[in-house]
Amino acid sequence: MAEEPRTGRFEEADKGLRRAMPLQQLLFLSMGGIIGSGWLFAVLGADATAGPASVISWILGGIFVLLIALTYAEIAGMLPRSGAIVRYPALTHGAFTGFILGWAYALAATSVAAIEAEAVVTYLSTKFTGADFTATVSGVKVLTWPNGIVFAVLLMVLFFVVNFVGVRFLSEFNRWITWWKLIIPTLTFLLLFLAFKGQNFTAYGGFTPLGPSPIFQALATSGIVFAYLGFRQALEYGGEARNPQRDVPIATILSVIIGMVIYVLLQLAFTGAVDFAKAGVTPGDWAALKASSWASGPLYSALNATGIGILGAFATLLLIDAAVSPSGTGWIYLGTGTRAIYGMGVHRYFPRVFEKMNRFGIPWVSLLATFVVGCLFFAPLPSWYSLVGFITSATVLTYIMGGLGLPVLRRAAPGLTRPFRLPGAQIIAPLGFLAALMVVYWSGFQTLVNVYAAVFIGLAVFAAYVAPNQGWLSRQVGVVIGVVFLVVWIVVNALGGWVLNTGTTAAPGSLSFPAYFILFAATLIVFSAALWYLSNDVGRMHVERSAWLLAVLLATFLVSYFGEYGPLKTPALAFPASDIVEIVIGIVCYYWGVASGFVTQELSEIASVPVTEPRSGGTPRLHPRGANGAR
Repeated sequence: MAEEPRTGRFEEADKGLRRAMPLQQLLFLSMGGIIGSGWLFAVLGADATAGPASVISWILGGIFVLLIALTYAEIAGMLPRSGAIVRYPALTHGAFTGFILGWAYALAATSVAAIEAEAVVTYLSTKFTGADFTATVSGVKVLTWPNGIVFAVLLMVLFFVVNFVGVRFLSEFNRWITWWKLIIPTLTFLLLFLAFKGQNFTAYGGFTPLGPSPIFQALATSGIVFAYLGFRQALEYGGEARNPQRDVPIATILSVIIGMVIYVLLQLAFTGAVDFAKAGVTPGDWAALKASSWASGPLYSALNATGIGILGAFATLLLIDAAVSPSGTGWIYLGTGTRAIYGMGVHRYFPRVFEKMNRFGIPWVSLLATFVVGCLFFAPLPSWYSLVGFITSATVLTYIMGGLGLPVLRRAAPGLTRPFRLPGAQIIAPLGFLAALMVVYWSGFQTLVNVYAAVFIGLAVFAAYVAPNQGWLSRQVGVVIGVVFLVVWIVVNALGGWVLNTGTTAAPGSLSFPAYFILFAATLIVFSAALWYLSNDVGRMHVERSAWLLAVLLATFLVSYFGEYGPLKTPALAFPASDIVEIVIGIVCYYWGVASGFVTQELSEIASVPVTEPRSGGTPRLHPRGANGAR
């Protein structure tokens, strides 16, 4: 029998959480996350990107997310924790990797509530045209100031209140909302089949009028993978589940399967019901749908366009759902973002105040921070169609750790109880890693450049706050490194001319891409080298074991620019060569990443296995030359 694990901060932190959720509520949290604004908007976004072949995109998206979910199902059953996805990378690959991916996940999670609020306001603008909630800018529907954005902020306040009063209220309230969210999409695709036109799949250039590559691009940029990402809710609330080892894996896998069935049928029905004339676009011009009158409310518009009485009446009910479904997802994701920030606090990436609970067992400081950060996203990205690619790429970037963490945990902590043991993990784990990496790649260069800029700016926080807290180096040295990096990072990305640029070319007067990439990569490499050199032995090991992550991200960035999904009119790497190159990069970095995993102090505390971090003076966090780790 395995020895009882020792208790450390990783274990102690969740003791203030209330373990009250049964299987059905965990499943409904994941389903509530899956069926949100994605089902209302992604059908049009997918058609605008891939045409009728978007049906294939939904099937592939479900398979890819299921591969990712399967790897997390074993880990979550073994180590159910609130804020789970933020916390697992630090266990297997150390604080540096854990912070980078945790920061990325926190950015994505805190922005989802905002995109759900945008969805509600955008859909209601279809009916209440005089309210001036939205406007069309550069062919995309955006929220107006002040009407649209103030309305969205008020919705965020509602999400905040629902979360603040506790997980028991949230889960019970969500149970009834999720029944509604399952019934309405099902009725929608059944009724839309009454207006089905088979010619939409055969005329206007056939089933793949835009070619095969957009089928993959649609996964990341149109909201398909975004819609499926709700599966993680059962993982995030693992520390509050009644029987987490059994229920978390079941809820995770089942939610993806149910979501895939609903979404594939909904896309099939919507594509067949598209009426180009009533949408105001040239027949067969699928790409023009995103700027059409249907963009504010695709399904509502499709139902009304049929002229069938019962469908027009149902369209009004759908409009009500346009407020209910995204709102239900919005308050779930505000809780998800809260637990992500809470998890960052547990690992001392953020101050411990973010672990502070209210009387309902909710980390309320993290909740408040999530609310504030979410509202900030309304300024640069006030559109569902603009924000969805950022969220998808930033979130799925963190999911590469499921496929990596699984073999590392099997090797490093074989004695941990595994209620669900993934069969065929030797194949599924690398496929899950590749699935996540390819979705990041398919999000396209213009999305990636914004994601990378936002993710890596967090390294300044790591150097100034986290590394000194870990005892790697002195506070003064960490602050200097962090400030210098922050200034250089801002300057480099400003010179590059791509960050927050909605055009298809760099801003006038910007650096050429080769020069920008060299400065971009050099800034990250020099920062990592400086952090390694100035840290103690523990810090050096953590930085070394993160080299694979920087390598795969920089290589993907380079291929993204020159590949099929970059800004070049004639890609240097056309489809499918670009995808093959990215897959090869992924395979190499997967096995490099698995080999880089080690037994961290936190994992040792849980699994009662010897720590493989360097030790000095009885603790791995102090440098032998001084308690602050300074050299």
